[in-house]
Amino acid sequence: MICAACRPGPNTTVGLFFAVQTRFPTRGTRCDGNEFRGLRRRSTEGLTVSDEANPGSDDSRATNAPEKNLLNRRTAIGAGAVGGGVLAGALIADAARSDATPQHTDTTGDINRNLNQAPHLFKLTAADPTVYQGGTLRGANEDTFPVLRGQNGAVYFVHLDVGGMREPHWHPTAWEMNFVIAGRAKWTVLGTHPDGAYRNDVFEAGPGDLVFVPQGFFHYFENAGTVDPLQVLIVFNTSADETYDDIGIVAAFNSLPRDVLATVFGVPVSAFAGIPGEIKPVVITKRP
Repeated sequence: MICAACRPGPNTTVGLFFAVQTRFPTRGTRCDGNEFRGLRRRSTEGLTVSDEANPGSDDSRATNAPEKNLLNRRTAIGAGAVGGGVLAGALIADAARSDATPQHTDTTGDINRNLNQAPHLFKLTAADPTVYQGGTLRGANEDTFPVLRGQNGAVYFVHLDVGGMREPHWHPTAWEMNFVIAGRAKWTVLGTHPDGAYRNDVFEAGPGDLVFVPQGFFHYFENAGTVDPLQVLIVFNTSADETYDDIGIVAAFNSLPRDVLATVFGVPVSAFAGIPGEIKPVVITKRP
């Protein structure tokens, strides 16, 4: 047991404390404080652990032996290193706990007032649609449904005519969950290549099916039917309008020089001559 006199003070290193523990094992509960003070004085002068602080020890008669001094230097330095490591670990752990401490939201803030005051009902299928060649898009996001502001959630209702398709694209900052309400959809979801080959998932989904697209994965879907329209409900884990988190293949291609595309694809530059050069969003289109 270490008494108050033996505990390290503000200017005493943890390494010296561990040296005391190593060199002077506990004798029951008795401690007069001299052991630590003697150690601290001699360690500061010569980085040695002096037995003068413990005159009753048999080792005190060999204090001046070179081998003893070398051993004591190693003991003090080694213990100091261990103590320093423990101190560093404790500081890091304490910082991690501090960073992990949940920050309480101000209950009088704008977001919380918005949650209470903004309308909680949004008539999604009755909302004004954005009309494209091949289908329509209706969305509930923080702009059209203000209660979603700061909630990391948005919902879209997609209608694709026969032959309609969603432009191949990806979302840099959001995943999406797609629920097929009516019709059949053909999907392609392109993943990454950790084993040297891309994971390219091609499938069809029907009414009641759920399709998940991870954040950043390249994908598209189209109406696979020849008679009925396709209706899909899409949920995103962002409240922003989809236009802020959507990069389409047309803009991606046209943002690059033709010679770069030719080099990457391994074809002549002329192979891309027929591709329009305008950088614009397509979103929804239709087969000829």
